[in-house]
Amino acid sequence: MASAGKVLLRRLLTGFLLAGQCLAPFAWAAQEKEDPAAREVLFFPALPDPPRIQHLVTFTGEKDMRAPSSAFARFVLGEDEAAQQLSQPYGSAMYDGRLYVVDTGAAAVAVFDLARKTFSYPASLSNGQLRRPINIRIDGDGTKYVADAGREQVLVYDRDDRYVTAYGKAGLFRPTDLAIVGDRLYVTDVLHHQIHVLEKASGKTLFVFGKAGSGAGELFHPTNISQGPDGDLYISETSNYRLQRFTLDGTPVRTYGEVGATPGSFARPKGVAVDHAGRIYVSDAAFENVQLFDGQGKLLLFFGQAGDAARRLHLPAGISLDYDNVALFSKYAAADFQIEYLVFVASQFGPNKVDVFGFGRMDGREYPAESPLPAVAGR
Repeated sequence: MASAGKVLLRRLLTGFLLAGQCLAPFAWAAQEKEDPAAREVLFFPALPDPPRIQHLVTFTGEKDMRAPSSAFARFVLGEDEAAQQLSQPYGSAMYDGRLYVVDTGAAAVAVFDLARKTFSYPASLSNGQLRRPINIRIDGDGTKYVADAGREQVLVYDRDDRYVTAYGKAGLFRPTDLAIVGDRLYVTDVLHHQIHVLEKASGKTLFVFGKAGSGAGELFHPTNISQGPDGDLYISETSNYRLQRFTLDGTPVRTYGEVGATPGSFARPKGVAVDHAGRIYVSDAAFENVQLFDGQGKLLLFFGQAGDAARRLHLPAGISLDYDNVALFSKYAAADFQIEYLVFVASQFGPNKVDVFGFGRMDGREYPAESPLPAVAGR
């Protein structure tokens, strides 16, 4: 009876609102908006230490692109259960005000258009072409490359998200990520424990490096890849519990980390990204955090486990950095925190799907000196 009475009350109130009656008593509902200043600010490391990273916002789907509704409106109209949301995101990339998220669970690429305030799964970025997409990389001209482990191909789309072609064939490789380096694509092959170097314009294989093993230059389930400012490649090896660095010709330089249960070690490393200063981000799906190292491999901090359950990372996977769209997220930053670049972390499980962090400095704080960029071996 209580439930039936609530439904009847909703119907009556909805009728009043639609008829334009009794608006004055509920004028407060139209005024109810989230106060940014009242939001809990989550810093890493936490104050009073000088913070380097702030959690800015979380994206889960269509609801995040709408204006926030009041509690009264949600009571009257109910929650919109039909709103689309991400299923199992992995890789992401920003381009021209749009956040592209590879949704492995939906076998599609989702687009958050921050200017138009829309969320969609464009047909041109799915349409049955994708089977198990993992990561996306976007070139300077807007060309998009999607690593699809299910198709065993890298799919190519133009700046308008239209399908162009596919590189690779069944049995050649099982791609999970790629790095765009000049006129080449460096593709991780998680099945054969190798890196395939392709000609970007044609998809032709130029050479391959790596083989199964745990020695220097050997790989075991290479999962994600990123190029650093030194020009070298940083590759996460999920089953070797480490990060390995190579020159562009495939010469091993050094490794970072080892298997362990303490900060600075790895259990299931996945996403990797390197910023312009040579700092290295590595997500760990087992630790459910992201660790940040300097160029020499020294652990600077880790984040993802602090705060309540709604703000934790759950099976974090892909990481991407962006310097070009900071202005779109500055409204989420604390008043005295200056964002240098954005960090996007996708979680494959849990309520949060893509968490956005800002790396920067707080005004009036002193920060310790950091190690210089790693030496470029052999050059």
